[in-house]
Amino acid sequence: MSQDNLAKMECTECKTVTHYTTRNRVIKTRLALKKHCKNCKKHTDHKETK
Repeated sequence: MSQDNLAKMECTECKTVTHYTTRNRVIKTRLALKKHCKNCKKHTDHKETK
């Protein structure tokens, strides 16, 4: 995987980076997905950070 296409996903509740995912850089909007947070121990929204 190229690091240009990697996006860090940060939990909106505990603010920790728990996931990395690939994305299309042509689309300028930030990614927002529901993922399982290992710190909160539940499914929460994760938003892309820089």
